[in-house]
Amino acid sequence: MAKEEEPLSPMARMFQSSGTDYCTVIIVGFKTKINPDVILDDLKQNVSKHPRISSKLAEDGTRWIKTQVNVEDHVFVPDIDPDEIGDQGDKFVDDYISRLTMLPLDRSRPLWDIHILNVKTSDAEAIGVIRSHHSLGDGMSRMSLIMACTHKSSDPEALPTIPILKRRENVSHGLRNTGWFLSSMFAIYATVRLIWNTIVDFLLLLSTVLFLKDTETSLKGGAEAESNAKRFSHRIVSLDDVRLIKDIMDVTINDVLLGVTQAALSRYLNGAHDETNENGGTSRPVLNNIPCNIRVRAGVLVNLRSEIGVQPLADMMAKDSKCRWGNLINIVVLPLSIGLETDPLVYLSKAKSTMDQKKNSLHAPILYLIMSFIVSVFGAKIGAALFNRLLLSTTAFISNVNGPTEEISLHGHPIAYIAPSVYGHAQALLIHFQSYADKMVISIAVDPTIIPDPHKLCDAMEESLKSMKIALLGKGLLINEQVS
Repeated sequence: MAKEEEPLSPMARMFQSSGTDYCTVIIVGFKTKINPDVILDDLKQNVSKHPRISSKLAEDGTRWIKTQVNVEDHVFVPDIDPDEIGDQGDKFVDDYISRLTMLPLDRSRPLWDIHILNVKTSDAEAIGVIRSHHSLGDGMSRMSLIMACTHKSSDPEALPTIPILKRRENVSHGLRNTGWFLSSMFAIYATVRLIWNTIVDFLLLLSTVLFLKDTETSLKGGAEAESNAKRFSHRIVSLDDVRLIKDIMDVTINDVLLGVTQAALSRYLNGAHDETNENGGTSRPVLNNIPCNIRVRAGVLVNLRSEIGVQPLADMMAKDSKCRWGNLINIVVLPLSIGLETDPLVYLSKAKSTMDQKKNSLHAPILYLIMSFIVSVFGAKIGAALFNRLLLSTTAFISNVNGPTEEISLHGHPIAYIAPSVYGHAQALLIHFQSYADKMVISIAVDPTIIPDPHKLCDAMEESLKSMKIALLGKGLLINEQVS
């Protein structure tokens, strides 16, 4: 193989195989209008330094080939008349990005493009849309690249601070200090539980691929969702609110986000208007329209790197890196608790129970090895077909990526928010959570033929988070000032 060529990883081959076309779109809101010349100049100077964004796919889809990049072919700045758009900036941006999902990336070039929209929306003065093929890398890889290209808004000469994340320990400090007998018994129990959970997860996975499908609801898509245009919506909530609930309930941020998602999807599926309770401002549904024994599951992306969270780009690009660039991810099928609860904190406790079980399982890394083996031996098309069957049998897709801990700027353009998403999947609902400074961005992509108005789902997510804070207030765990 030539020095300027590099093989695709098994997951990357699967994401771009025949009949499969997974793409990512990152919507970046800016606080000022964007100067396209500044962006073009920066790309011309730096694009060749990154092997992925300066390489194109070989015709057989198995190799990256280094190529000369003509930046002007990848950057689009439509001529926009502000007077014609008026106060419909959000709709213009939504329609523009939706049309992009029907335009395939040119495979004769590196698989990415950037669209600069100097349109004022409700959350930003201008919008940048970064579109790329999923085979280039996963969400962690892309966030690492974004942070390498930006600087702190408070210090234009300083790179963003890389958030330091640590895995929660499964063994408490008290257990570590017990005698050898109790420690040995706990180790045996933990090992048996790990093996049991892994076996159960694989049996459920096999059932899902073969016959076990989710209940047909107003959220579930089908095979046609892969080729349908997608619509995107986002909602910005307080990251401090999420952390507050996490600390009080002694759970993780992922637990809180999953609990909020379960509560929001329950609200949406119930389809009834809420009445406001005059005693405290909480709400309760008029009618329970959710069928009994409903099955709703989500494919949740799991980062398989030994180092969790976003890592410096130089570390990810280093040879033999433990946090290497690429698609080092896999999917875990997560059952969602859907039903109306009088106490919204019940969604949170159920989310924690589900997440704890999945954390004590080797399902994700073993499945990654199995899928890699299938792609290597039987081909990417077979691997993609199995992966698509898994998605077709489930309802939603959920991902969470940590972002910068402070506000960042791109060459003097301060960023208001970052909203990542994907398209090309068989599911009609995709939910991405992206932390940024003191914000949590909830980014939702839908198939509008199944879910006509994604803004309603955003409303339900925001209301569900607030209802959890109100519930904590009712239990005396918060004060009124913390619920505003």
